[in-house]
Amino acid sequence: MRRIFLSACLVLLAETSIVRAQECDRSDDSQQMMNICAGEDYQAADARLNAAYQDLISSDDADGKRLLQAAQRAWIAFRDAECAHSTAASAGGSIHAMAVSQCLTRLTDDRTRQLAAAASCEEGDVSCASPDEDSDEVQ
Repeated sequence: MRRIFLSACLVLLAETSIVRAQECDRSDDSQQMMNICAGEDYQAADARLNAAYQDLISSDDADGKRLLQAAQRAWIAFRDAECAHSTAASAGGSIHAMAVSQCLTRLTDDRTRQLAAAASCEEGDVSCASPDEDSDEVQ
């Protein structure tokens, strides 16, 4: 019984060390740490996106919810495919995880701005849904 307890304590201690080693430390400029920090940045962006999505979907009627869900699923597929494509050159390299996370973060932040803009639109105002009014347009 004592051996089982000791083994369980050692496993728990080892897991705690691994979890702590995976926390972002922005003062550490190793590639592994930059990958970890980029991953945390993406997780934070994803949480903001989920909050914006929940705010918007809770205000929609049944048809609006259905359309928003379909749009969000299509957008997620686009985001993932776009990031896979745009980071393909780094596949297999130590920078790949960071490049993918940065791409996911950038596109997720863009989508969060879109959803937040849509949430503040007055019903029937079709010009309102574009969050890019003040930013430079792609030519």
